[in-house]
Amino acid sequence: MSSTAPRHTALDALHRSLGATMTDFAGWDMPLRYASERDEHNAVRTKAGLFDLSHMGEITVTGTQAAALLNHALVGNIASVGVGRARYTMICQADGGILDDLIVYRLAETEYMVVANASNAEVVLDALVERSAGFDAEVRDDRDAYALIAVQGPESPGILKSLTDADLDGLKYYAGLPGTVAGVPALIARTGYTGEDGFELFVKPEHAVELWQALTKAGEGVGLVPCGLSCRDTLRLEAGMPLYGHELTTSLTPFDAGLGRVVKFEKEGDFVGREALAEAAERAAENPPRVLVGLIAEGRRVPRAGYPVVAGGEVIGEVTSGAPSPTLGRPIAMAYVDAAHSAPGTAGVGVDIRGSHEPYEVVALPFYKRQK
Repeated sequence: MSSTAPRHTALDALHRSLGATMTDFAGWDMPLRYASERDEHNAVRTKAGLFDLSHMGEITVTGTQAAALLNHALVGNIASVGVGRARYTMICQADGGILDDLIVYRLAETEYMVVANASNAEVVLDALVERSAGFDAEVRDDRDAYALIAVQGPESPGILKSLTDADLDGLKYYAGLPGTVAGVPALIARTGYTGEDGFELFVKPEHAVELWQALTKAGEGVGLVPCGLSCRDTLRLEAGMPLYGHELTTSLTPFDAGLGRVVKFEKEGDFVGREALAEAAERAAENPPRVLVGLIAEGRRVPRAGYPVVAGGEVIGEVTSGAPSPTLGRPIAMAYVDAAHSAPGTAGVGVDIRGSHEPYEVVALPFYKRQK
């Protein structure tokens, strides 16, 4: 799109009617918060929250060689994903740098849906189209074909069960099944990004308002609230989940990001970045790269992305994400630090916040894990 006007989701008017504070995010006008981001965050941790995620980029890949194309284009073994299941994976440059992290759903034998981050949807689409040359497969831009609504939190299964006869109990984490929710045809997925149980509902944009309102009504008695991008960020940070542009960038390989497990060298055939990634894996084994760790503030000052992490007067790393944690009641951060300072409890680690070295405790990620 050449125009600089932000895009609007099918729920835009509804967000405004609810008094949402809107913000530009990756070219979309999105709700940042409706009231208090802390209240929204706590609702997801203890009850349930409703999110509009329609800015995410859906790309459909179909054809007899759809699996072979995705195995070539992405670092994961997509051919081994069963119908109705999903996989977390990445798309990398030839030099191994991460273009985006993705969720790939296998909808049918020869049909997949790739879900990219909003900020990278165009890049991922272009890369898949380019990499599809020579494969009997079609790559289709379906960003306008879907609205995406997520309901997250411990009350979310009960809320959704009241609106669908789909087998939610049988729906595992990282799976998706077609069903009807409040009379609306939907792909029901369970791949949340908050650290809580929850569901993502892919529907036609014209059904989004009706579905949102039905979910709102179904959640009235159990504390469901609409939630914006701000609490989504603090929720995923507490859950230790990476965000593209922060923990993941083109200057890092999956091995640099501590996510080498997503790269499947054992799969058949060549894939984009294989050689560079094999070298990166070797380097990481011989000389451990910086490690992604959690940092918990001893004081009240909040670290932000880009702030240096220090120890003994030396810079030993950099903060990638930081925010006050409503669950822990203290500021937290994710940071890449030298392997020598990455062990939980390492003494003497601080964050340089505008010239002042604030003490921080090094902890293992995630900061928060829900009780099963």
